Amino acid sequence: MNIRSFFKTADERYSALQIARWLWKVWQGNRLQATLNATIGLLGVGFSLAMVWAMKRAIDLAAGSVGLLPGEGGVTRGQLYGAVGIMALITLCDFGIGISRVWIKNILGVKARNRMQQLMLARLLRSEWRGREAMHSGDVINRLETDVNHVVNFLTETLPSTLSTIAMFIGAFFYLLQMDAWLALITVGILPIFILGSRFYVHKMRQLSRKVRESDSFVQSLLTETMQHRMLIKTMEADDQMLDRLEGTQSELRERVKKRTAFSVTSNLLLNTGFSLGYLIAFLWGLVRLSDGTITFGAMTAFLQLVYRIQGPARDLTKLAPAFVGVFTSAERLMELEEIPEEEQGQAVMLPSPCGVRFRNVGYRYTTNQLPTIQHANYDFRPGTCTAILGETGSGKTTLVRLLLSLVKPQEGSIEIYAQTRQGGPVAYPLSPLHRCNFVYVPQGNTLLSGTLRDNLRIGAPDATDEQMLEALHTACAHFVDELPNGLDTVFAERGGGLSEGQAQRISIARAMLRPGSVILLDEATSALDAATERELLDNILRGQQKTVIFVTHRQAVTEYCDQTIWVK
Repeated sequence: MNIRSFFKTADERYSALQIARWLWKVWQGNRLQATLNATIGLLGVGFSLAMVWAMKRAIDLAAGSVGLLPGEGGVTRGQLYGAVGIMALITLCDFGIGISRVWIKNILGVKARNRMQQLMLARLLRSEWRGREAMHSGDVINRLETDVNHVVNFLTETLPSTLSTIAMFIGAFFYLLQMDAWLALITVGILPIFILGSRFYVHKMRQLSRKVRESDSFVQSLLTETMQHRMLIKTMEADDQMLDRLEGTQSELRERVKKRTAFSVTSNLLLNTGFSLGYLIAFLWGLVRLSDGTITFGAMTAFLQLVYRIQGPARDLTKLAPAFVGVFTSAERLMELEEIPEEEQGQAVMLPSPCGVRFRNVGYRYTTNQLPTIQHANYDFRPGTCTAILGETGSGKTTLVRLLLSLVKPQEGSIEIYAQTRQGGPVAYPLSPLHRCNFVYVPQGNTLLSGTLRDNLRIGAPDATDEQMLEALHTACAHFVDELPNGLDTVFAERGGGLSEGQAQRISIARAMLRPGSVILLDEATSALDAATERELLDNILRGQQKTVIFVTHRQAVTEYCDQTIWVK
């Protein structure tokens, strides 16, 4: 039986070998914590077995002094005190091991989880944007939190503790073997039965755990979406409807948890029955030998402790089955996040300002069975010009923006970005994510994040000074910030809570204007502004600007400021 067949399920997406390789790669980034936990675990095993010896010695010393009259030779009180002192010293060492284990778990454990979350999030941020995400944001968050915790805990705590568990099992077995070979063999003789039964357990438990994790993600996705659109839900008076949907999703989760729990409880009941039977056999065996006078009372105490220290690790090893099930399920879900290919990575390529963008017979469709969203597009956004892109809803304006920003790639034709060098010669490149630094993009809608005004602005330019930020705000007609009580340190709630849509939009424009790119792309960026403010804003943006400006808009009034107008049909 190999690991592939042991963990195989009918609906697995990855083989056990693929998951094991992925886990090995993750483990390499957490070797320090895993090594420390393994070392502390092995020290704990040593102190535990030493305690068995010390307790047997103390009991036998005390039993040897029973019946002696004062003044007769034998065990002295000093020897008894010394024996108890050794036990106290071992206990103190064991306390130190426990404290170290907690410290490593709470300090290094948090660091390890944070690091893996950062790596996974960085991988997602660098991945291709496909326009239609296959996973709900709530599901992704669930994977970044719960599944990352499962994987890190398994690699840094469960696996290292397994090493000490095996060491405890082997050490206790050989200790008992030298005291009573038959009892040692009987104690471990029942273990193969449970190992054989665990194959069925793993197969079934992996299926049930996968379904529970999926339902848990559905619940979080619904909660996330409800909070994001709570204003819509309130105005539509759909409170009861959303609560009913949540109850239905939670009901499915409860049912799946119930099935998994019933299976787990039944399996554990059978397992514990076997271990209890083994302990009772050992207890009876010790009583018989004690009554026959072939062992001391201290030896019988050692018997029971050693049997417990054999069965305890064996019991812990059987718990590895659900642990493996859990980590394999979580690893699969995180591996799915990594399936999205990465964008082209490398040094950003900044062209001389101003630069232009040229479309040559570009076509794009989101799915193979869908009509093209963009087809035969031939546009030239010349350097230093201003262009208005107009069209009906669904005509492809948003897709055009995504193509300009290299969020999606043309499936037909080509797009190039070009400019004139300082020496006067032309330079052109096929447009790619490496050229995104040349764009100053203002998306439609409210895109402010929670935090201070300064935090929001520095998303556009991390090193921007206060003077540069205030200048950008005034260029964006955000004069209202001068009246904010805390100025740039004013704290906003989620999505700029407390600001009007027009105010949030102007801050978004200021944030974008701090970027150094020479192609300004405004996607319905003035939709929430009145005509006078829009006119002032456009004058500020276009006055003296040696940049290429592209407006994506429904407002034909914007065309008065433009050199050319493109109708997308």
